[in-house]
Amino acid sequence: MAGLRVFVSSTCYDLSSIRAQLRLFISSLGHDPVMSDFNDVLYDFRIHTHTACIDEVAGCDVVVLIVGSRYGGAAIPHALAKVDFDAVSKESKSIENLKSRDNISVTQLEVLKAVEQGIPVFSFIEERVWHDHALYEKNKGKSIIDQIEFPSIQRKETALFIFEFINFLRLRVRNNSVFTFSKTQDVEETLRRQWSGLLQRLINEQRRRSIEVARIDNLSAQLADLRAAVLTTIGSSDERKIAQGVVRFRRLVDFLRGLKLENWDIVFSSSPITWQELMGHAGIMDTIEVPEIIRPNTRLGRYGCFLIKNDRTFYDCRGPREMLDDLQLDWHAFMDFPPDSRRVIVEALREMPSGMPLLRYIREPFDLYINRILVENEPSQEKMASDTES
Repeated sequence: MAGLRVFVSSTCYDLSSIRAQLRLFISSLGHDPVMSDFNDVLYDFRIHTHTACIDEVAGCDVVVLIVGSRYGGAAIPHALAKVDFDAVSKESKSIENLKSRDNISVTQLEVLKAVEQGIPVFSFIEERVWHDHALYEKNKGKSIIDQIEFPSIQRKETALFIFEFINFLRLRVRNNSVFTFSKTQDVEETLRRQWSGLLQRLINEQRRRSIEVARIDNLSAQLADLRAAVLTTIGSSDERKIAQGVVRFRRLVDFLRGLKLENWDIVFSSSPITWQELMGHAGIMDTIEVPEIIRPNTRLGRYGCFLIKNDRTFYDCRGPREMLDDLQLDWHAFMDFPPDSRRVIVEALREMPSGMPLLRYIREPFDLYINRILVENEPSQEKMASDTES
């Protein structure tokens, strides 16, 4: 059974000891290290070694990046042409290092290829470099920045390229974790924990997926049985249409159940009832989008909108605003069915167990509830603002 192909990307001269130890560590876990200095890369005689390294990355499963004091050699144009920079530039909020491609090293280009290919990258920054990066960030844009000597960087003129590449990594829209290390054991312990955690998550997700598949299969069987039951109880030419309605209007009926209608006669009225009339019958006078200020970090309003009743109590709608638009279309299609057919569809669905409720009724007045939620979460909002600024 083949193990993971783990590409180790770093400058070789200054990090040879770490690379050698990492090779032993990766092999001890049953994986296959891919390292240019150990002849794991196919150096096709028809292309440059830089291009060979970029091609090798695309065939690996994981990339481990080690950033130290050296910048490495600048990538040749043919190797640069192997990377889709337009796609890569969408993957980070900081792309300063991509603006001048002449200043992209081979090591950096290997990582950019991994980013383009969606390959997981585990980034490790030597602690001294990380501390100097903080100094760089504090003085970036100031006139003194070119005068600062960064002790961790071997060549002063490469500091900008190394630090901006770190910015690209830590400000990625995903896979933006950056670890620091002072010794090889730090890298090994982090990788051991991270890979173990990923395996655990994979097992749990697979288990939940199996449960969900079984639930869906069971539901499909129930629907098939229900369809057969409907077809045997309705002796009309609309049998197929009614069976299809049982499937189509399940969510609509769940929504109606959530409204807790006191009188379902309106649903079976011989005269078509508009959506607005239905809402009025349920006592709903307004629909309000979730305020952005409470959307991110409160249990209220995670889904999209509120349905406000005449007495100012409300429903927390467990779905986006667009879901109500879809339900409105379903309601009008439902009204096209004859009353008797509507009754059969509703009664059949009401006998089936419902899934997660689409509506959660809050008895407290909307304004008071929102104000209380905002007060309770005020520290969290301040923290969120601080995190945004940083």
